Order: sequence, then C-alpha cells, then structure tokens
Amino acid sequence: MRATDNVEKQFIRKVLQGDYPPGSQIPSERELAAEFEVGRPVIREVLQRLERDGWLTIRHNQRAMVNDYWKDGNLMTIVHILNEEDAITNDFIIHLLELRKDLSPSYVKGAVSHKPLEVISLLKESENVPDDPQAFAEYDWYLQRGLAAATTNPIYLLILNSFQHLYIKMAAYYFRESVYRDASRNYYGKLMEAALEKDGEKAEQVVQGMMEQSIQMWKEQTAVK
Repeated sequence: MRATDNVEKQFIRKVLQGDYPPGSQIPSERELAAEFEVGRPVIREVLQRLERDGWLTIRHNQRAMVNDYWKDGNLMTIVHILNEEDAITNDFIIHLLELRKDLSPSYVKGAVSHKPLEVISLLKESENVPDDPQAFAEYDWYLQRGLAAATTNPIYLLILNSFQHLYIKMAAYYFRESVYRDASRNYYGKLMEAALEKDGEKAEQVVQGMMEQSIQMWKEQTAVK
C-alpha cells in the first residue's frame, strides 16, 4: 500500500472512532508527519484528498478543521466508511437499509417493466439456493445486482457495487434465522408473480413492503437483549 493510501486510511479511522471529532482542528503538517512517520509532502497530498472527499476544511495559515462527514461528505465518503467495517455502527447500517428501501422499488419496477424475462430467470434461480445463510446472502446480492442491471439507468448498479462486501456480510448475519430465509422465499415468489404478469407497479409495491419489513426485522435481530 502506498504511503499516502495508508495515512489516508489511518486518518479516516481516527475520524470515525472520534479521535478527531467534527469541528476540531487537526495537528499541523509537521506533527502529522511525525505521528505517521512520513514526509510532509505525503501529509499534504493526503490532506488535499481528505478535503476533496469532504472530511476536512483546509484554511490558509490555520490548521485544517474536521468536517461533519454526514453533512459535508459525498459518495466517496461512503466508500471510505465501507472500507472501515470495524467502525461501522448499527445506525449506519439502518441508514443503508433505508436507502435501499428508497432505491430498490424504483429499479425493480424498471427491471420488471422493461426486461421481465431477465427478472423471471433471476428469480427462478432462487429455487436452487441451499437453505444456508451464506448461500442466501450471496444469491440475494446476485439478485439485487441483476435487477439493477436490468433497468435503463446504469447509476443504480454503480451505487450498489459500492456496497457489495458489506451487503453480503450483513445479509449472511440476517439470514442466520430461518424465519428470515422463509420471508425472503415468500418475497421472491411474490416478485415472480409480478414479473410473470409484467406488472412493474405490482413489483414496486412488493419490494416496498419487503424492504420495510426487512428493516424492522434487522432492528429486532440486532436489538440489545
């Protein structure tokens, strides 16, 4: 790993862990160079990257200030957070599930409306998925990517691709309970009916209901006992 990439990763981890809280000033370039044991040009490049991606605000003749990444971040901020799995909170995962609830009905509706045969083929494969959490997780990811790819808007797939590793890891945890696997089987069946009818609006409603249900299930599954 390049020195700049390594320092950037360590810096972001410090922000996520609260070592550099929003609104605080970070150490000087000289202090950071000593802390990370690199030259100041490396630190300067990293700070520029961090400003570009919404983590910092660099001010002339002053120490850089840490931004509130929820308010000042961008898509690259999400990518960085996803690369720091140990720092991901359950609240962040619920926010992702809520985002999925907003996005999925739209791209599934588009897939069923424009390429119902592809959707039917994707869903048909669910019949061969072993009753195993990891297998279910990998199939569910495969299905989501396939549905997004079947729409006329390629941006959906680009967004989904950012979440692949975390999505599968979360899904494997979620599918540990057989009741959740059963719920997804039922969901796949209803979605198949909509695809066979080439009814995009029906598919949209099916997905909306399942996404809301899955958020509630996740909250119940991860609640402190």
